[in-house]
Amino acid sequence: LAVLAERDGRRDLRPAASAIAGLPEVRAVLTTDRVRDASLGEERDAVVPAPGAGTVLGSGEAAPGLEGAHPEDLALLTLSGGTTGAPKLIPRTHADYGYNALASARACGVGPDAVYLAVLPVAHNFTMVSPGIVGVLSCGGTLVLCPDPSPTTAFALIERAGVTITSLVPALVAPWLDEARRTRADLGSLSVLQVGGARLDAGTARRVGPELGCALQQVFGMAEGLNCYTAPDAPAETALATQGRPVCPGDEVLVVDEQDLPVPDGRPGELLTRGPYTIRGYYRARELDAVRFTPEGFYRTGDVVVRSPEGDLTVVDRVKDQVNRAGEKIAAPEVEEHLLAHPGVRAAAVVAAPDPDLGERSVAFLVAGSGGSAPGREDLREFLRARGAAGFKVPDEVRAVASLPLTGVGKVDKRRLRELLGEGA
Repeated sequence: LAVLAERDGRRDLRPAASAIAGLPEVRAVLTTDRVRDASLGEERDAVVPAPGAGTVLGSGEAAPGLEGAHPEDLALLTLSGGTTGAPKLIPRTHADYGYNALASARACGVGPDAVYLAVLPVAHNFTMVSPGIVGVLSCGGTLVLCPDPSPTTAFALIERAGVTITSLVPALVAPWLDEARRTRADLGSLSVLQVGGARLDAGTARRVGPELGCALQQVFGMAEGLNCYTAPDAPAETALATQGRPVCPGDEVLVVDEQDLPVPDGRPGELLTRGPYTIRGYYRARELDAVRFTPEGFYRTGDVVVRSPEGDLTVVDRVKDQVNRAGEKIAAPEVEEHLLAHPGVRAAAVVAAPDPDLGERSVAFLVAGSGGSAPGREDLREFLRARGAAGFKVPDEVRAVASLPLTGVGKVDKRRLRELLGEGA
């Protein structure tokens, strides 16, 4: 709301609590939460009126106020994840958002028999249209809303509702796997687990099939548009080690070096993209657009990828997710994958910290595995060196934490980790 208010102060930014009072009579409501009404001194259901949001349920008639909507009109504004900077407002049209959902549903084999469990925040693009809520409902499938992402809550809903597909971010996968192994939960209906939002390490990816009894589908995309999926029938190594291919034949993908020159397949470079459902610019942000889009209209994703000759993409880094240690560029995701292979590490994040001698030093935040303590730096040095990692890639500092801070969409909040370093925490 603060970002929107800064860009456009004329919009109605009232929270649900203040909007409840005086609502006109509605045909249907969507209950999202309970809020405290200070004026009444009690809690009430927070509701969203259905009329005005599309078709009045059961009537077959368009609700008042939307008769003039055009496919290219603005449908909604979404927020970027905001893990490395201020969130950005992303304008999506009716046409591109709807196409995103339907094309994703086709790519994922979703149809009327699908039962989708929405575990992640529903405002996230992953949950809404990959294929998510919009895709599943558009195909006549069933939607189940999960009140929290804990495996205890989710497993009960999977069993009760016969859930066939759900989606997680990598930070949630390991707790689900551990709980499934501990409880032997009945997850027989679940056929596909989608994982996206960040890179899933190979060790965790290999556990999904044996421990959850379902197929892993890797998803790579962004709220700005481009979606990639591993195919349901993809070879095991493709599903485990890549993030798949663009969902639409019209998606244009370039992998370029620092001079925006194309790199050959098999070599890392920044991913640039444009296509039928990728935005052409952010909301009222011309200065940002000049940086994030090329003159030809390609969006600079900030993701470093490797493209295979078959067209599959593997995300290996973020352009800025690195440590510049005495001139040696260290890709944080590469070191994190080594750390996650250690049996005593459940979660890991590597960030850069200022250093008077090295310029930057690497700091690893570790969450210990079940029933143990996180390994120390010497243990990790021996472990990483045994795995073939260069000596300069061993973290200069290791900090054990109970959990990693997450953004609202479940990604590790590295900005907060850097703030903790600055605060001396």
